[in-house]
Amino acid sequence: MTVAELVAVRRVELRDRPAPEPGPGEVQVRVRAVGICGSDLHNFVTGAIGDMPALFPMVLGHEPVGTVLKTGPGVTGYAPGDAVLIEPAVYCYHCEYCLAGRHNLCANLRFFSQPGEPGFLRELAVVPAANLLTKPVQLSDAHATLFEPLAVALHSLSLGRPQLGETAAVFGAGPIGLLTIGCLVLAGITRIFAVEPVPARRELARRIGATETIDPLQTDPAHALRSLTRGRGVDLVFECATRGDSLNQALASLRHGGRLVITGIPYEPSVSLNLHTARRREIQIFNVRRSNRETSVAIQLLCEHPRRFLPIVTHVRPLAEAQMAFEQLEAYADGVGKLVLCPA
Repeated sequence: MTVAELVAVRRVELRDRPAPEPGPGEVQVRVRAVGICGSDLHNFVTGAIGDMPALFPMVLGHEPVGTVLKTGPGVTGYAPGDAVLIEPAVYCYHCEYCLAGRHNLCANLRFFSQPGEPGFLRELAVVPAANLLTKPVQLSDAHATLFEPLAVALHSLSLGRPQLGETAAVFGAGPIGLLTIGCLVLAGITRIFAVEPVPARRELARRIGATETIDPLQTDPAHALRSLTRGRGVDLVFECATRGDSLNQALASLRHGGRLVITGIPYEPSVSLNLHTARRREIQIFNVRRSNRETSVAIQLLCEHPRRFLPIVTHVRPLAEAQMAFEQLEAYADGVGKLVLCPA
């Protein structure tokens, strides 16, 4: 089978690897589409995700859609030919965090696309049958890949708890930021600011539901947001960029007692955070660790609100163009939002 492997910083190569066979409780799937995540881009650009170094060669991609080819012993409920979504996280279900319902913090977590756990930029994969969900027929393969990042956005909203009448700002209008904006609209937030330096992504943010956009290259976003709220500051900020000084700009944008949800992953191993601003205003800070049982709701929203979310997918390319796809994303070229690679 063909596999796209990250073999060095900024270098992806296509290689031929043996096809994996399913064992008990497992399913072999043909991977049909995989969305490229911001964390995949981190590995491509820097050879790490924050303080977690890549292990070359490695296979990226954790937003997969596929078709069942074979089922291993003991598998029920799925058969060859079934179109499926594939959850990338494998939980133990018996540690203290799983038993408390916080599966995303599982002490024994396996996550496809991390070092030692190949992701889905390959033609075939074997996964636990428990990680499969039926793909809705009304969603294309490319659009269905949004199920995983949309679940992350929903998890961030569960932490931030947006309330009717509040104002919200989203720093970064990449795919996660755009999905967050769409979720805020559905949550009833009627004034949503998007802070984004790339013009095409500001336009996408408006299309998804942002009421006002701010170019941080032209104006200080904290000053702009406080001016737009008559000096008060916004109630809630979702930080989906974590680039440069955006974390501190987000803090400075909040009202006293406001809430900051950090969804993005900084490129740097460590970052500077102005705790004095957070302390004086008693800002509540929440960190997002992927998602936690929000997938079913994400699938439902994709089906019920296609105009809100599906425009986020702007480009679809074959797996053979993986190198060019990552280069396009790094350069924000051709108005790219979410880019999907198709192994099949």
